[in-house]
Amino acid sequence: MAEEQPPALGSDTDQDQQLRDEQGHLVLRSPEQFKALGHPLRHRMVNVLRQRPATLRQLSDALGMSKGTIGYHVRVLREAGLVRLAETRQVRGGTEQYFALVSQSFRLHEDAVVGPEFLINAALGEMLPSGPGEASHAALRHLWLTDAEAHALEARLRAMAAEPQPTDPVHGQPYGLLVSFFRADVPSLPPDEQS
Repeated sequence: MAEEQPPALGSDTDQDQQLRDEQGHLVLRSPEQFKALGHPLRHRMVNVLRQRPATLRQLSDALGMSKGTIGYHVRVLREAGLVRLAETRQVRGGTEQYFALVSQSFRLHEDAVVGPEFLINAALGEMLPSGPGEASHAALRHLWLTDAEAHALEARLRAMAAEPQPTDPVHGQPYGLLVSFFRADVPSLPPDEQS
């Protein structure tokens, strides 16, 4: 098996290191990355590629689209620095190319022009209606916290979301987990004079 590196973009190695955080997550910041991920089909392709590298034919079969359409969208993801050519294999009809994500996980840069709404829209695009007996939960809750309590809860949520989870696409079903902790636009009542 021959392995190919991502296409050169000048100082690709230096640039790649700058785009990753200390946990190895690819840090999303550029408009090209958000434009690439903002398209519903490309977002689905990224989720499929989280399972393992795949060929255009495999992606085409999984997503129910033509190989030409898949090839175009893979090219957009590659140009945005999200997907790379992982390996090539010689087969009877020529060369088979396997594409992989440059990182198994992404996170938004704090200076990114998009924010939580990008993640919320992505989650909404993935959500399937719950069937009978399927696990599902959604809730919106408001808490009144001090700054110290808010920071402590944020740290707990970050740790929970970062926990590695078992992945078995053969025997398991995909579920999404969207964790959002935010300052809410809810006015506070003044103290009740009757109490």
